[in-house]
Amino acid sequence: MTSKSTTTCSEPSMPLPVPWKPHKYQITAVRFLLEHACAALLLSPGLGKSSISLAALTFLKRRGMLSKTLVIAPLRPCYSVWPREIQKWTDFYDLKVEVLHGPHKVEALAREADIYVINPEGLDWLLGAVYTKRGNKTSVSVDVKRFASLGFDVLIVDELSKFKAHDTNRFKALKLVLHTFGRRWGLTGSPASNGLMGLFGQAYILDMGNALGQYITHYRNSYFIPDRSGFVWTLAPGAEERIYEKLEPLVLRMSDDVIDMPELVENDIYVDLPTAAMVMYRELERHLITALEEGLVTAATAASASMKCRQIANGGIYLDRPIEANGLKKVRAEREWKNIHTAKIGTLRDLVDELQGQPLLVAYDFEHDVDRLRKEFPTATFACDISARKFDVVERAWNAGTIDVLFGHPASIGHGLNLQGAGNHVAWHSLTWDYDLYDQFIRRVFRQGNKHGRVFAHRIIARGTIDEVIINALRGKEVGQQALFKGILEMAKLRRSK
Repeated sequence: MTSKSTTTCSEPSMPLPVPWKPHKYQITAVRFLLEHACAALLLSPGLGKSSISLAALTFLKRRGMLSKTLVIAPLRPCYSVWPREIQKWTDFYDLKVEVLHGPHKVEALAREADIYVINPEGLDWLLGAVYTKRGNKTSVSVDVKRFASLGFDVLIVDELSKFKAHDTNRFKALKLVLHTFGRRWGLTGSPASNGLMGLFGQAYILDMGNALGQYITHYRNSYFIPDRSGFVWTLAPGAEERIYEKLEPLVLRMSDDVIDMPELVENDIYVDLPTAAMVMYRELERHLITALEEGLVTAATAASASMKCRQIANGGIYLDRPIEANGLKKVRAEREWKNIHTAKIGTLRDLVDELQGQPLLVAYDFEHDVDRLRKEFPTATFACDISARKFDVVERAWNAGTIDVLFGHPASIGHGLNLQGAGNHVAWHSLTWDYDLYDQFIRRVFRQGNKHGRVFAHRIIARGTIDEVIINALRGKEVGQQALFKGILEMAKLRRSK
């Protein structure tokens, strides 16, 4: 449907390995892992969670206390972080790593190594998970004996927050083999970005329910209060402190103040949508607000309507899927969209021109965003064009200063990339109300080692739209569906009062 980017990235040479010279806080973190069989490092991106883990594993190996380590990480870090961290530091050269992904993962698993890295989507294969559906419930079974025979004795979950959803099949499958690991460590910078309810699953991965309980129902009833519907839970008085007290023995928390970090400057740039686009937006918003106020809308319907509001604010909208003869929507039909305006893209163009070649990392959300962005920036680099195993070439090119504009989806490149080498500008063409994605994306650039005094997060906001609701939610780190709907209603009241 659209042409691919014409940008090519020449591959800079890999830097020579050097000795690992840990900061004082990193030594503290290594000691914490070694002293705790169940532990989580809650460290902001850029503080070296991977190298800390490798130092702990190296210590165990050299003392004959390590057999095999299984690392579960997002796909890009599987290729671009763990193998490269070993190559980067001479201290870790005696560690051998295999990536369990792609057509040769069976052979990789059969090869002798110290560390085996796999993405969460590959766990079904590794565990041999079998799912059986009975009514609305799905039961999970794995061959525990076969998995135990593989000999993993350490589990590291990189981005532990990926396992905050306790009711997923992936979590249920991993839960069945947790007892086979002698050590279980978790790494994340944002364990509770979407609320404290998500801590249950993460804590269970570490200690199998010792801190927060064996069952989510007990956790909810102990620390939360439901509303009348029984679907929305809020923290009980004093519950936050009690939860942290339970978790304190498990976690080591260090914030950005342990090192010198650049100043983060959030620069809000407002744009006005064209009249025709605003009319379309107001009509869609009116139906959503009416449904919310009258209590006639389901969460799914409201979420869909709010998603469409976001799309129009960005500049396009997906068309409804075609209907088959039996009256059902074609599930496999290719998504089609209509481009409505380029107000945000025009503003982004002005920003790029103003930066005069300074590297800029840009977040987008929808396919139709990419369609419009490609037309305006035909020579830019788009992360979606590059496979995870080759993305280290882009990372090195960016840090060498040879990429002016890099577009990426926050869910795809929000973890595992070190882009602090050349640029200090991040832009949001398309906003997200998921604070975890928002924070992680910015921290690809806002990291230890960025030599600029300031890092700028430019947020392009469509005035009078759901974008303003999202910004307010991000300011208070109040994320989630209820916060979004609440913000929409408050904006409607404010508009009426004027």
